[in-house]
Amino acid sequence: MEENEKTTAHLERWRMVLGGNENDGTGVTLTGINLQIDQTLEALYDAERQGSLGPSSPNISRWLGDIRTYFPNTVVRVMQQDAFKRLNLTSMLLEKEMLENVEPDVHLVATLMTLSHVIPAKTKDTARQVVRQVVEALLKKLQQPTQQAIAGSLNRAARNRRPRHNEINWHSTILKNLKHYQPRYKTIIPEERIGYGKRRRSLKDVVLCLDQSGSMGTSVIYSGIFGAVMASIPAIQTRMVVFDTNVVDLTDELQDPVELLFGVQLGGGTDINRALTYCQQIIQRPADTVLVLITDLYEGGDAAEMRKRARTLVEAGVQVVVLLALNDEGAPSYDHGNAAYMATLGIPVFACTPDKFPDLMAAALSKQDIGMWAAKEELVTKH
Repeated sequence: MEENEKTTAHLERWRMVLGGNENDGTGVTLTGINLQIDQTLEALYDAERQGSLGPSSPNISRWLGDIRTYFPNTVVRVMQQDAFKRLNLTSMLLEKEMLENVEPDVHLVATLMTLSHVIPAKTKDTARQVVRQVVEALLKKLQQPTQQAIAGSLNRAARNRRPRHNEINWHSTILKNLKHYQPRYKTIIPEERIGYGKRRRSLKDVVLCLDQSGSMGTSVIYSGIFGAVMASIPAIQTRMVVFDTNVVDLTDELQDPVELLFGVQLGGGTDINRALTYCQQIIQRPADTVLVLITDLYEGGDAAEMRKRARTLVEAGVQVVVLLALNDEGAPSYDHGNAAYMATLGIPVFACTPDKFPDLMAAALSKQDIGMWAAKEELVTKH
């Protein structure tokens, strides 16, 4: 009996995979929850019934609720993305009832950012709630490792070899002087004292310069989150600049990453040269500045001037890092010619995942060789 049940369950799974056409060969009729799951899958993936989830269909909200009932969150997100692509359902985000049923993730936030200028007033509050859920989840995950990594690198940079008595870091001093232990007196002679002197309010400046063209959506979201976290670290002065064919300084929005993301207008062209020109104007301490340019390097403006501007920044002492993407989505598409030129200037060019970004910034702020760091982390760099 148990063997028959296993066979039936196996056939039912194949029935749902094959879609139930007369040639599926299973001979199985679905009932109960399996039938409901099959209908949910059919509404999305059965080409003959694509119209059943059209943007004006009253069934969309129910369908969004169904997929959350029958599938785990990871599958829900895949199905949502498939719905947007296969059935052109971006317009469903304009309905408040539908937004309330969508499982929030960075891809959805990118879609909301793209549609922010057409979302009706009655839906904007709900859209912000969805974005806030994603932002809060990312902050919870990324805030502590980012602060720890960056603060640690700055503390090491500020290390004082001639500290006053009240500035001595006794733990580090003892470790440094263990070789001077005197067994007879059962004590350590602190020949070298280590401490942390008084630090300026801002030891380093960071400029995050983000390409807000449509292809960079999820990278912009992670950049906004990291920008907000770094803005909370007193030892760093963080600025946030976004660009397409225009340049907008969103530094004042870093205190509220949700409003910052809604200030981004995904889509449009790309003028990297104009963005670098603006960044050059706001950089006051080149030798103490890290400029992180997040872009796929497809220049819609003057490519020759963009290259000159990048060279000028490097020659002035700015530490420039180009991230082709800041997300978990794998190898990005990018302009290989511009990437190769940046590499000739000594500018590291690679894609970075969010979990690696805190350590990347720590390495950059402590003036490590970022190319070597990226190689050690097995991040493919452009040589």
